[in-house]
Amino acid sequence: MEQKLISVGIDVGTSTTQVIFSRLSMSDKGGFFSVPKADIVSREIIYRGGIHETPLVSPETIDAEALTSLVNADFAKAGFAGGGVDTGAVIITGESARKENARAVLEHLSGLAGDFVVSTAGPDLEAVIAGRGSGAAEWSRKNNGRAVNLDIGGGTTNIAVFENGEDRAAGSLDVGGRVIRIAGGKIRSVSAAAAAVAAWKGMGIAVGDPADEKILGRVCGAMAEVLDMAMGFRKRESIFETLRTSGSAYFAIPAKPDGIFLSGGVADAVYTAHDDAFAYGDIGVLLGRALRQSALCTRSRLLRGGETIRATVVGAGSYTVNLSGSTIFYRGNVFPLKNLPVLRLSDAEERACYRGENGPLADRMVWFLSQHDTKLPALAFAGERNPGYGELNAAAGVFARTAAAVLGQGVPLVIVTEQDTAKALGQLISVRLEENRPLAVLDSIHAGDHTYIDVGMPLMGGIAAPVVIKTLIFG
Repeated sequence: MEQKLISVGIDVGTSTTQVIFSRLSMSDKGGFFSVPKADIVSREIIYRGGIHETPLVSPETIDAEALTSLVNADFAKAGFAGGGVDTGAVIITGESARKENARAVLEHLSGLAGDFVVSTAGPDLEAVIAGRGSGAAEWSRKNNGRAVNLDIGGGTTNIAVFENGEDRAAGSLDVGGRVIRIAGGKIRSVSAAAAAVAAWKGMGIAVGDPADEKILGRVCGAMAEVLDMAMGFRKRESIFETLRTSGSAYFAIPAKPDGIFLSGGVADAVYTAHDDAFAYGDIGVLLGRALRQSALCTRSRLLRGGETIRATVVGAGSYTVNLSGSTIFYRGNVFPLKNLPVLRLSDAEERACYRGENGPLADRMVWFLSQHDTKLPALAFAGERNPGYGELNAAAGVFARTAAAVLGQGVPLVIVTEQDTAKALGQLISVRLEENRPLAVLDSIHAGDHTYIDVGMPLMGGIAAPVVIKTLIFG
């Protein structure tokens, strides 16, 4: 059995906005006598939109109307103006994520392609998505090695570490090609990060100053030093923490990587020389030149992936979607689910559930709902590898009783677990749950704290569901 989905990726970045459409092919890889196992077997890009400059009303506000027009035009050119998109991601990245109307813009764009287009804007997740779109993750899988991808955009550099295809660390720094903008031979704007870097080197730059190539080249050299710090080629100084992007995790490169990939708009200026220093109205070309001379590029194995400036949008359109395990259980009109905050149980709380103890889970859910503007959480836990019937039965009773006591009438109970127990657990919960409460239990999903989950309509005869785990961060 095979099924195909059309997935859209929309990336609203500091400098550019891009749209791509991909075709995802799914197949049941289970054998005749084995449990079904749905998996994504291929990803094909079927349309690449133009690279549009992200429209702004002011330095603090995205021009939502102009942006929507750009995106709608790409939908029409791709042949999807009338619908037909099944899944995908709208990602607002870099400095654009800090604009005053970022959330409103994302919510508007997320309605363009049906019920299962997600809106997300976390720098660490962006780093992982870009690393998958550039090819760094796949390279690490094929070579059983460690790869680092640096996605150097207009306002930020997002760094992700992959080992054998899996992301191991991610972080973001306020280093990018548009932290200083140029117009008419003068400096038009200077970000706080760029000013901090200049001050670190004893320089002052201000709006209205002449765009002096030597001075700005020194600023870019200092930014390259910060990226060298990120990679462990230099000792980290206080400027490193100053430039760590708001909302990004503290990160460290665990060991020398086997390969380094560069993506983002500035990557093109690293891989290809440009004569005009201010060709794009910013310092992107100068930053590319500085990086070519840095330890990052001269003391490591620099590789070139299949995507540079389009890496994030390719990752968003092709790699954000995964499939649940193939023993899911659901009842009622529960799908699609969007933006459910994840309540991940601690080991102690999980053990209490298996013992049939209501208190720990009920107390945690009451607290969690008081901290989040939602009535519908997703309960996540690791799960025991081979639980006995008694343990599953006890946990099912706890989940059903807690839902009745804590969740509002008719609010779905949504549970995700890492082990392959969803069908058995769901059946046991279902017989204990109120008749009017929808239920969804999915397995083979790891959802951590501070994440959100989207679940689309079940696929392939209902044996699996498309899932996106994401981080929502707005500055």
